[in-house]
Amino acid sequence: MSVLVNKNSKVIVQGFTGGEGTFHATQMIEYGTNVVGGVTPGKGGQSHLDKPVFNTVKEAVDKAGADTSIIFVPPAFAADAIMEAADAGIKVIICITEGIPVADMVKVKEYIKSKACRLIGPNCPGVITAGEAKVGIMPGFIFKKGRVGIVSKSGTLTYEAADQVVKQGYGISTAIGIGGDPIIGTTTKEAVELLMNDDETDAIVMIGEIGGNLEAEAARWVKADGNRKPVVGFIAGQTAPAGRTMGHAGAIVGGADDTAEAKMKILAENGIFVVESPAKIGAKVAEILG
Repeated sequence: MSVLVNKNSKVIVQGFTGGEGTFHATQMIEYGTNVVGGVTPGKGGQSHLDKPVFNTVKEAVDKAGADTSIIFVPPAFAADAIMEAADAGIKVIICITEGIPVADMVKVKEYIKSKACRLIGPNCPGVITAGEAKVGIMPGFIFKKGRVGIVSKSGTLTYEAADQVVKQGYGISTAIGIGGDPIIGTTTKEAVELLMNDDETDAIVMIGEIGGNLEAEAARWVKADGNRKPVVGFIAGQTAPAGRTMGHAGAIVGGADDTAEAKMKILAENGIFVVESPAKIGAKVAEILG
């Protein structure tokens, strides 16, 4: 069992023939991801990267059996792309696009509630099940197959954590980059829950940052769930001045309880193994699993 994507996922790329779509689709295919085609309105019937191009997501579902989509569409059109994928019956929608207006995401979040799909992102690095499928923009060579899951708001810290875990002699089951925007499809808690229920994941690395309550919500759920698997936690933004907005739109500090220190305290109180530096993530995982 894997989380969200695996070697059998039938992936399409929305924005397939654009520069970003082409670049990352090429890398995904080279990794071994089962990319069955892409969508670029007006270019249906053409071939790109030796894969078929469709005019609509519905066409890609009907003709190629697509069940997973990754979106490289400009911000102004990304909300429509997500809703189109949900309408067409795509089960896992991964939106890489950053800069989508918050008002658009409010509509999207409400719209997909009634759809049988899961949205990852936007403004995220994607999802990778090591050795099986890379549906995102992460450097695939870092992710060696193993039994440690990663949930992260930060793309670069996802890669850093994976690299450290691998260098300690362990590997990655699935890494989920949830995105750093104020409104995202899948929360930290929901992603942790997926990995907690995955038979092929023995431990979880949870990387958060100042702003919002997603990490605290996840930590409380982990404790209520009985701390079934060890979770290593790190919160970025410990040195940020009070009230500072970080690079991610979601990292807006909301008060005394919304500092990195306060979040780390909540995590520790709920049985999370908190590290104070990202450089210690791998060693902590090895200590727990060793």
